[in-house]
Amino acid sequence: MASRVPGSAWLVVAAGVTVNLCLGVLYAWSIWKAKLVESPAGTPMTGLNAGWVSLSQGEATWAYAVCGFTFALTMIPGGRLQDRYGPRAGAAVAAIALMLGCLLAGFGQSFAGLVVGFGLLGGVGMGFGYAAATPAAVKWFGRERRGLIVGLVVAGYGAAAIYIAPLASTLITAYGLTVSFVALGVAFGAVILTASLFLKTPPPGYAAPSVTPVTATSAGRDFTTRQMLGTWQYYALVLLFVGSAQSGLLVIADATPILKAAAKDVPFLVENAWLLACFGGFVNASGRVGTGSYSDRLGRVNAYGLNGLLAVACLVATPAVIEARNVPLLFVVVGVAFWQYGGGLSLLPALTADFFGAKNLGTNYGFVFLGWGLAFFGPQLAAELRTSTGRADLPFYLSAAVLAATVALSRIVRRP
Repeated sequence: MASRVPGSAWLVVAAGVTVNLCLGVLYAWSIWKAKLVESPAGTPMTGLNAGWVSLSQGEATWAYAVCGFTFALTMIPGGRLQDRYGPRAGAAVAAIALMLGCLLAGFGQSFAGLVVGFGLLGGVGMGFGYAAATPAAVKWFGRERRGLIVGLVVAGYGAAAIYIAPLASTLITAYGLTVSFVALGVAFGAVILTASLFLKTPPPGYAAPSVTPVTATSAGRDFTTRQMLGTWQYYALVLLFVGSAQSGLLVIADATPILKAAAKDVPFLVENAWLLACFGGFVNASGRVGTGSYSDRLGRVNAYGLNGLLAVACLVATPAVIEARNVPLLFVVVGVAFWQYGGGLSLLPALTADFFGAKNLGTNYGFVFLGWGLAFFGPQLAAELRTSTGRADLPFYLSAAVLAATVALSRIVRRP
């Protein structure tokens, strides 16, 4: 067996990263949310945002939650499309759906427009695009590099906030909410369509290069989706996804408001609160590549436990850090949460391939990815909890408890 993958495999990885750099607009949602909740709910906006009405915390989180859950649901048909017709078809659907969703969100100028446009259509675009990019790249590489390759591809999704957060903030300030959605939607559609031309799966008979000889024992078995659903390990992976994702999504949804609360005495940070979302995007992406890399050596479940325990401690500490207005420490505790979250998104697809084989990874991972979609109800619950109790600390404690429980679960999960 060859020891090196062909150059075309790395081109597929690069194309997958590019697609995810567009789909990751979801991680910059806190930029729009901060503007939507700037005034009391129901207050008509003026100037560049005339026609828009301010939303409540709960309302401003719904588009984010619906987008994430729709994303997860459409990973299943997206995975089927990828497994049957290849990744280009899914990427084309992603480009069109994401562009139309952003156009509707911008021109709709309403809560309904945001939920249907950014939430539903945007989620469809993300589900089909994400399902096209990752499995296509993974199939070119052997098991020893699976964690790293998955980490690289999905890092694009996490890294998107690095440039989208300041770009969206600039567009909102200079041109208003509507233009920010429309301009980004058109640009993302064009880039995804271009990148899709370079996405392809290996030819029939291709065997992924491996450092060590692949035996029936080491390779494992290729499970069909029905067979996978008949194992308890599948449901365990879904729960691991819920635990890992809900903690990161909680921080992502409120990154900008969190920094505004902690930096009340620093006008520059209040005016540029997008910096925490941008920083989070960098750490999120780094966590995917870093965790994916060391999981190849430490083992997936060991990496999950290490990341999770550190994040639990930081989640518990976050409310006190915000109250103390300790901005440097805030970046540290939030950064750990972002790293753990990004790491989970490289660990779970790699675990799915490790447990159930790479042959049907597109569809199988789509079902495992339902855990990520379910996790989006965490930030929504947090927003409603803050509104009803007036306490901003409870969501962090609850999130830490859920993550701790799934870390414990990870210690008993083994490949079927």
